[in-house]
Amino acid sequence: MKRWLRQRVDAAYERLLSREISGAPTHVAVIQDGNRRYARRQGDDAHDGHRAGAQTTERVLEWCQDIGVEELTLYAFSTENFERPAEENEALFDLLCEKLREFAEADRVHENEVCIRAIGETDMLPERVRDAVDYAERRTRGYDQFVLNIALAYGGRSRLLNATRGVAEGVADGDLEPDDIGVEDIERRLYDQPVRDVDLIIRTGGDERTSNFLPWHANGNEAAVFFCTPYWPEFSKADFLRGIRTYEYREESWRRTRARRALALLGAISEPELAEARSVVDRFRDSLPSTERPDAEELETGDSSSRIAD
Repeated sequence: MKRWLRQRVDAAYERLLSREISGAPTHVAVIQDGNRRYARRQGDDAHDGHRAGAQTTERVLEWCQDIGVEELTLYAFSTENFERPAEENEALFDLLCEKLREFAEADRVHENEVCIRAIGETDMLPERVRDAVDYAERRTRGYDQFVLNIALAYGGRSRLLNATRGVAEGVADGDLEPDDIGVEDIERRLYDQPVRDVDLIIRTGGDERTSNFLPWHANGNEAAVFFCTPYWPEFSKADFLRGIRTYEYREESWRRTRARRALALLGAISEPELAEARSVVDRFRDSLPSTERPDAEELETGDSSSRIAD
């Protein structure tokens, strides 16, 4: 009876969360933490926890597509994970091979035109895993409706270091002028294909840190972060929706802050900058409380002091 009641409560909570959500982030990144701890608590081997976590991964992919997320990045194996016991990693590599090939053949992947890509130092992985990665990428290369990035042998600092070295080589070869180096020069060297800025990072398992995950695309974009206690195999749709709601709250706050700053600057900046500030206020005006929203005359004159005096 208790289990039945819990299921009813969870279902009702999911419906409530679904009604509260009005939009979706473009790019969600997930740190799938807690597989091994889940297995230990169940009295199982680490491999059993990873396999249970793989089932959650499949569900999350479906949830993302249902609400309109366009890109999902999964932190599947970090460079630090190579230090784990060899027998544990070998079992995980076998599971990765199995799931990569399974995904590459799945009808739902092809029906939804999911492009599967691996990011990270994949040359460090065993040959069988590299072959599975290559197979999944080749089978889905022509798709662009949804992107699934799988971070394998991944380390955020090493990616940034490699990109920096690439820029330095470009300068040394005369292909780049130091004064002309821009954001796009770094981004082109981070990954083989473009990765969108991260809007939301989700981490399960109770730890409140982002573990060097996509630092350029997440920190640079001031991504929202949602930490939750369930281990990855226990991660539910309600947990997922709570993460999306966290993103929406952060996005609303960001828009309101941008509008307030631009509104405050209207009366204090030079004429060339005035048009840009007015444009920002006009774009985000609806995010402000009604008492703070400027009218057309205030936008034109820049006189908004009375609205932001408090």
